[in-house]
Amino acid sequence: MNYWLMKSEPKECSVDDALAAPDATVPWTGVRNYQARNFMKGAMHVGDGVLFYHSSCDQPGIVGIARVASTPYPDPTQFDPKSPYFDPASKPDAPRWLLVDVQLLRKIPTLSLPALRARPELADLLVLKKGNRLSITPVEPRHWQAITGSRSCGLV
Repeated sequence: MNYWLMKSEPKECSVDDALAAPDATVPWTGVRNYQARNFMKGAMHVGDGVLFYHSSCDQPGIVGIARVASTPYPDPTQFDPKSPYFDPASKPDAPRWLLVDVQLLRKIPTLSLPALRARPELADLLVLKKGNRLSITPVEPRHWQAITGSRSCGLV
């Protein structure tokens, strides 16, 4: 099992939006970074743990515990000219961008960046590293356990 931190802007898809979705599952659209895409394509598996993170908001931080709920598949927003994630170079027969479905397991009180930084055991958590702007980053099992208090957090 792998663990991930996945960032979402609350105006795009908040933890509450995920809770309100059927089966609390949302497609993780709009990833437009090759490294983040490659994580989904080659390293993510159904059942992997996800720290649901709100970014670009008043109080960024981890707001939920989730799991990867699908294998990767083409992100339809890349083909929609009305979408801010439209990519005219991407073709349906050779899609450039992928997504996975993410199922929210539970909402948690926000673990803000200052709260995360205050914990020495999380000092090398990637989201806390200067200059790290990726929307998807791997989370080490020891960080997952420190944040969730569990080795698997009920994920299987």
